[in-house]
Amino acid sequence: MTSNQAQLHPARTAAGSPPAPPADEAEPHVWADMTVEVALAVMSGARAGRLIVRDDDGRPTGLVTRAQLNGFRATSAYTDRVQLRDLRVAGSPSRP
Repeated sequence: MTSNQAQLHPARTAAGSPPAPPADEAEPHVWADMTVEVALAVMSGARAGRLIVRDDDGRPTGLVTRAQLNGFRATSAYTDRVQLRDLRVAGSPSRP
């Protein structure tokens, strides 16, 4: 069995059902260095209305919604190179 296959078949609990992932891992997530466009593509692919944003260490740092991303795309500050870490996302610490 390859490592990819092992990830598709999680260990079973004593009751025979797969263990539930932690709540923040069950939702789709993106990394803070991804662009707005990539985040929107991930969101569409996952059919989700929001994504968890993770830092370089994999820790959740906030949430971003489709409405936030689309709203930002409509501003004059938008370019296709803006990364999520450049935006204020819900739950993230405020910048000085």
